[in-house]
Amino acid sequence: MIDKTRLPEALFRPSRRQILSGMASAGVMLSGLTGPASAQKRITITEGEFAPVPIAIPNFAAGTPGDAEVGVGVTQVITNNLKRSGLFAPIDQAAYLEKQINIDAAPNFNNWKSINAQALVTGRMTRQGNGRVKAEFRLWDVNTGQQLAGQQYDTSAEYWRRIAHIISDQIYERMTGEKGYFDTRVVFVDESGAADRRVKRLALMDQDGANVRYLTRGSDLVLTPRFSPSTQEITYMEFGQGDPRVYLLNIETGQREIVGNFPGMSFSPRFSPDGQRVIMSLQQGGNSNLFVMDLRSKSMTRLTDTPAIDTSPSYAPDGTRLCFESDRGGKPQIYVMPATGGAAQRISFGDGTYSTPVWSPRGDYIAFTKQGGGQFAIGIMKPDGSGERILTSGFHNEGPTFAPNGRVVMFFRDPGGNSGPSLFTIDVSGRNELRVPTPGFASDPAWSPLLS
Repeated sequence: MIDKTRLPEALFRPSRRQILSGMASAGVMLSGLTGPASAQKRITITEGEFAPVPIAIPNFAAGTPGDAEVGVGVTQVITNNLKRSGLFAPIDQAAYLEKQINIDAAPNFNNWKSINAQALVTGRMTRQGNGRVKAEFRLWDVNTGQQLAGQQYDTSAEYWRRIAHIISDQIYERMTGEKGYFDTRVVFVDESGAADRRVKRLALMDQDGANVRYLTRGSDLVLTPRFSPSTQEITYMEFGQGDPRVYLLNIETGQREIVGNFPGMSFSPRFSPDGQRVIMSLQQGGNSNLFVMDLRSKSMTRLTDTPAIDTSPSYAPDGTRLCFESDRGGKPQIYVMPATGGAAQRISFGDGTYSTPVWSPRGDYIAFTKQGGGQFAIGIMKPDGSGERILTSGFHNEGPTFAPNGRVVMFFRDPGGNSGPSLFTIDVSGRNELRVPTPGFASDPAWSPLLS
């Protein structure tokens, strides 16, 4: 059964390619930097003590009268992004010796050394004659006086926040050697109303909590949205009349398609790395097994056949293996097996139970929820089960999802009672736990790939 509907256009935004009609170098390209300066300014992230890098980010200059407000806005978004990453310590602008920066000239680095800045970002926003905006930025090593990066972008004025996220990613990548995650979105379940009459709507927002828009109206219960790792598509489960339905929704076009009706399903399917298949758990009698569906043909292939509950499957980023939750050993634990089926290997052996495993986009960790002693912990372990690390613990933490660079985990925490769930992020090192702002209660987050 295929029922294709289209949601309101106002909910969706263009892709990065549509936004950036032109991109030219304004200095040293990110990919072209070599030599000692590159090594000197690479942030090394360890699991011990770590001091965030002091960075100065003066307000972006106004290229033309009237652009000051958007310049300040871009600066604030970049500053907040880098600060929330936990790897940077933006210096308070009140300490700056220079307030107005000429982006076309080399800075007076002594003024920035005196306030202990190690890196400096300068930029400018200029309104063009056709109403579009040109954004320029440069990243400087204060100690060596070298320019580490420089780019300029041309875009429609309404996408200035998007430009700020893209610039943030450029700075993050140049300073850490890892891809950024700021130009991304998060789909989640927005919850409102009293605890016994909670209305749940599917919602979408930027990773920093801005630009929230609703994808469903709240007339039916929605659960466990999942983002494709390769496209701007999601699956989610909706309970209306009868059995739960699984939908496939294209965020860019608004096209919604029914994948099927699945009695007994408790979690939405997850995508394969190429976005062409989804893997799911289906209940049959008293047990549940794993199945994979080809999204084009809708053909189903069974992967497990055990008298147990196998659920919450997640692909490795190379598509060769799966992790999943199973009680085949007596209580819920995490197992890994080939993506085509076959023998499964248990990898979790700590006290308590393990659930909701999800593979990191870079393949190095599997995140999970661990329950025991009245606590719900969010943790990570290597795919062979070694190196288990609890990132955070408390009452009812659940539903981990990775940023596309694998550096940050988002999850939700529900304290119960008259309160409701909220979203949080934490670094895979266990540092920098932060609440993500949302309009109301929020649960079941799923992080998008980069919007490039």
